[in-house]
Amino acid sequence: MRRRTRPEEIAKPERRKSGYPPRPVVAQPKPLWEDWEDTPSFSQALDLHMRRHGDTGYGLHRAVCQRDDRIDMTTFTAWRRGQKAPRGATSFRILAALERRWKLPAGYFREKLPHAGRMVASAETLPLPMSERRRMAWHLPDDFAQLSLSKREEIIAWVRAVILSGHTDYRRYQSEAMKQRFALQFPSSGLGGGLSAGAPLEERLADTGELSPGRPLGAAAAPPALAEEGVDLLIFKTATLSSRGRRRNGIWNSETADQRMEHLGLLMGALAACPNGPVRGYGAPLGSISFALLAFPAVWDWYLGWREGRRGFFTGWEGEMLILGASLSRRETGWLRQTRELADRLRPIEGLVSASDVRAAAEDWDAVCDAQHQHVLLRAKEVGRVARLHRDPFEAILPILEADSPVGEYRKITEEVLRRRPAARLYPITSAEATRAFLMLRLGLHLGLRQKNLRQLLVCPKDQPPTSERQLEALKRGEMRWNAREAVWEVLIPAAAFKNAGSSYFRKNPFRLALPDLGGLYGEIDRYRAIDRPVLLKGAVDPGVLFVKTMKANSKSPAYDQNTFYEAWRLTIQRYGIFNPYTGRGAIEGLLPHGPHNVRDVLATHVLKQTGSYEQASYAIQDTPDTIAQHYGRFLPHDKAALAAQVLN
Repeated sequence: MRRRTRPEEIAKPERRKSGYPPRPVVAQPKPLWEDWEDTPSFSQALDLHMRRHGDTGYGLHRAVCQRDDRIDMTTFTAWRRGQKAPRGATSFRILAALERRWKLPAGYFREKLPHAGRMVASAETLPLPMSERRRMAWHLPDDFAQLSLSKREEIIAWVRAVILSGHTDYRRYQSEAMKQRFALQFPSSGLGGGLSAGAPLEERLADTGELSPGRPLGAAAAPPALAEEGVDLLIFKTATLSSRGRRRNGIWNSETADQRMEHLGLLMGALAACPNGPVRGYGAPLGSISFALLAFPAVWDWYLGWREGRRGFFTGWEGEMLILGASLSRRETGWLRQTRELADRLRPIEGLVSASDVRAAAEDWDAVCDAQHQHVLLRAKEVGRVARLHRDPFEAILPILEADSPVGEYRKITEEVLRRRPAARLYPITSAEATRAFLMLRLGLHLGLRQKNLRQLLVCPKDQPPTSERQLEALKRGEMRWNAREAVWEVLIPAAAFKNAGSSYFRKNPFRLALPDLGGLYGEIDRYRAIDRPVLLKGAVDPGVLFVKTMKANSKSPAYDQNTFYEAWRLTIQRYGIFNPYTGRGAIEGLLPHGPHNVRDVLATHVLKQTGSYEQASYAIQDTPDTIAQHYGRFLPHDKAALAAQVLN
């Protein structure tokens, strides 16, 4: 009997796939036409060469992408339309493959990218914290992930030493010192009203002042009693009118007050720091720390020895601290001498302040202040004789100062910023930051201002009347405004806004300068005001200053302070100024990171090289010829001889 064939056993005919079969992958296809005209943008260039070779996104995905690449075939279409741009290590490797496929020069596409500063290494090839990898991204070559381990380590070491750290002895010292936080921090304001009563003398004498070495490393707020003393000093030196019964010699502005209180906080923090830790402080009990300690020579001598031990030598910083200490104990006008209540807060400290010292301060505070005043003035003279210069102010910008035209050399950085500025349509924030960096450097070169005056510079819109000079004088700020009559942008700064307001340069007259429209400066100013500045503010309240920070979720104010403005300038130099031999980017070989203060050195040196006149150099930075000769101008004998030879020859 014949078995019936089951339906599932019947062989089904193979169905032929519909559509055209995929074309074979050709490593280097022939172009459809030979002659072509290059285009400036990445998207246009990619579109051109895809059309020249008859390629599609699907075909390119098969030809240049590896199996584990997380690149979709639609990515090529997005790149071609300008909707996205390559920004990672995998994308850069694919661009290199496209250049080989179409026989284009190496780096052809990378040069056209709207934003070159993107991550080119993963956590495997660059095992660093994400924050440091993000900083490194600007300074690594495109093929970093493909390099050998030894080469990658060499590049990382160079970037850390030269670009991120600064590669000078002072920068290395400062970097290590900043890791050790130990200062006591004082309130920036307070109600005042005098000091509260201290403990009875017998109770304080019973305190042995035994050292307390257990304070952990880190900055901390001053204890309430010490903070009260700090506020009293701050009010004494910053109030418009001195309090009744007190006399003073000069006042501190806000910047000086912050600096002085920070320095005093370092002194107090060093006294309280653990002697066995990295700071190697004195270990005094925190409750015994008082401004009354500044009246004793033993405290100053210990602090001077501690400073010398940390740095290895004395600098002008220690001399300035001694002068500050002497001013506090000066007869008739010293805060320390006039605040006798401090004697009621003094307690013994083992090996530093004895019980007899505490008793002597309670009996005759004036005599204690007299002894301190004489001692610190003597120490200031001794320190001044042996003080050394730790930070060479010209070292970071030496390649610029050695050029025939220092100003022209520095302008190369601004040109590099514009050349590498990304497309605003794709990267609006990064593009706005580049425009801000360009204007910072250009206005710094044109105006020669100190950091404070440039940072606090206000901006007045074209359609609004400018701020009156009297208002600016009350604010102690300058303003950039549009002069409709002369059709120029001008900067007006009252003399009161300058650190050297009493200098013969001003003679109580304001500083006024019309900005020249060189190198498209006016166009960049208009673009920054209309487009980039609102992008950076992100809807935050406008502080009115020209330069604003990029607002983030944790930002408190769009206005820069002293530290953030310095970091913004330094970051610009790191990204655009320093020539990187591994990437070929950067404007000036041998340049090191620096802040806005160095622009004044550039301007003074430039004028000296052109004219040989310290008088004219002082005009460039609103100062006096003596100040130029002492602090700013680098005018060496061979520069003087070369200038004289031009006349003689």
